[in-house]
Amino acid sequence: MAREIRFTLFGIVLAHPCDERRPMPRQRRARRRARFPATVGRHVTRLMTVAALLIGAAGALADEVVSRHGMVATQEKRATQVGAEILRRGGNAVDAAVAVGFALAVTLPKAGNLGGGGFMLVHLARSRRDIAIDYRETAPAAATRDMFLNAAGAADPDKSRASGLGVGVPGTVAGLVLAHARFGSGRLTLAELIAPAIRLAREGVALEDDLHDSLLLAAPKLARWPTSAAIFLAPDGGVPPPGAMLRQPDLAATLEAIARNGARGFYGGPVAEKIAAAVRAAGGRMSGDDLRTYRARLRAPVRGRYRGHTILSMPLPSSGGVHLIEMLNVLERFALRHMGARSPQALHVMIEAMKLAYADRAEFMGDVAGVPIARLTSRRYARGLARRIDLARATPSAAIRPRGAALREGDNTTHFSIVDRFGNAVANTYTLNLNYGLGLVAAGTGVLLNNELDDFAAKPGAPNAFGLIGGEANAPGPGKRPLSSMSPTIVLKNGRVVLVTGAPGGSRIITGVLQIIVNVIDHRMPLARAVAAPRVHHQWMPDEVVVEPGIAPEVIAELRRRGHHVRVGPNFGTANSVAVTPRGLVGAADPRVRGTFARGP
Repeated sequence: MAREIRFTLFGIVLAHPCDERRPMPRQRRARRRARFPATVGRHVTRLMTVAALLIGAAGALADEVVSRHGMVATQEKRATQVGAEILRRGGNAVDAAVAVGFALAVTLPKAGNLGGGGFMLVHLARSRRDIAIDYRETAPAAATRDMFLNAAGAADPDKSRASGLGVGVPGTVAGLVLAHARFGSGRLTLAELIAPAIRLAREGVALEDDLHDSLLLAAPKLARWPTSAAIFLAPDGGVPPPGAMLRQPDLAATLEAIARNGARGFYGGPVAEKIAAAVRAAGGRMSGDDLRTYRARLRAPVRGRYRGHTILSMPLPSSGGVHLIEMLNVLERFALRHMGARSPQALHVMIEAMKLAYADRAEFMGDVAGVPIARLTSRRYARGLARRIDLARATPSAAIRPRGAALREGDNTTHFSIVDRFGNAVANTYTLNLNYGLGLVAAGTGVLLNNELDDFAAKPGAPNAFGLIGGEANAPGPGKRPLSSMSPTIVLKNGRVVLVTGAPGGSRIITGVLQIIVNVIDHRMPLARAVAAPRVHHQWMPDEVVVEPGIAPEVIAELRRRGHHVRVGPNFGTANSVAVTPRGLVGAADPRVRGTFARGP
């Protein structure tokens, strides 16, 4: 008979067979006893190797968690814990999203914010309602078409990225307050949802993971502004060491004003006066009236169908939903699953669809009026686009549309996904645009200001900070909302949520969300693998494919053979996502950035 040597390592019971089918003579037993320490050593070495492999595999999957009672996936663990606690207390997905949105303003200042804006997509399970909340920043009333041009009439990037002219009227507070008032559970007050953020701001958060990494990158920008340096940098101008506490008492006071007075605590009174004064002192044109008259807007989501699923995403002023559905309509004409995940053929088709959609984005997209949304999202239009794809060769971008260039959104955006035990879901993406926005904290408020107006087309054909080019439809103007790539998305099957996703990453947002949906629906990947899988991106102009590390060299070589100009670039944004599966709610925190976290209540 055979017995096993059992070995427990880190709580894992491992076994190795030991053959004892017949008795051994005395001499053999003696020799075996003499060798026993070495034999056991070999067994233990093998078992430890297996254990290490198991632990390594578990580590690769550690960003995926399962819960039956709700799920929160965000870019920062303390904010995730805040949201999970709200769900545990009986709040719904919207309540948790509001609490997370305010908490990230404290714990992820490079992108989480009160001084920026974004989009929230809500699915209410009981009433089967789907709502898009547009809290994108707006240009002040004094904005003009030529505000970002120099004396020679050329686009001046410093005006839109490094001065107060680039600051849009913030929308985040209005959006979160509206979401709570209209779609919250009613069990928790706004003050209760903001309380965790106030505590984090007053008591401080440790500088670790992506928070510390981001400060190392942003230190020169923050050093430009004394009000910012006093909060985020050491007295010598350097970045405090890991583990140091970041305390933000002015931000805590602003959060308390919102908790007491709602949106009026931010858009009126001392806070609004200080924000407008800081923008004007930095060369901008914002007034108190711009803040007082700001409103978040409720919109109907953009809807599409993909292989039996309903796709819900953001309408204008986000281009994300329109072009996500446009690309999915094209890709539905091709058998991606049979081509194979990340095969040269599947990636080639996807890249060609990206180019076609981003060329349309540059030509047509801007603030709401006059954009042919119905045409761009129609299946008939997609059939015509699909026929233009050569399965053997890449189409040069100039042959798709000979003029203009593409648009781009700030990389330092953040996305979170939430599903509660009732089946309600929230996909939320918001941003300051560039890393820490303008880098300027409005004195006495703790509020970092955005530079979102760089997302306007300063001049037709002039690229913004991310190489995206736009036309007259996305020109600056009083009260206009600049075009965005943010694409919070919810996927339904038979009216029920199956996937909640979205991403930061500027112009790569739309293509990142596209690939997660394709990975889940076409290639049937588990969520953690679908989120972590390396991605590709093409935005029509410049005519190049950017691929993440991890795409096989032979695949890159084949793409080049087909005529694609391929560049291996850095990782794209973190797509923290939630899937609804038979085994429960699955949360996947994207491993591309340190500190991402998914958790149930």
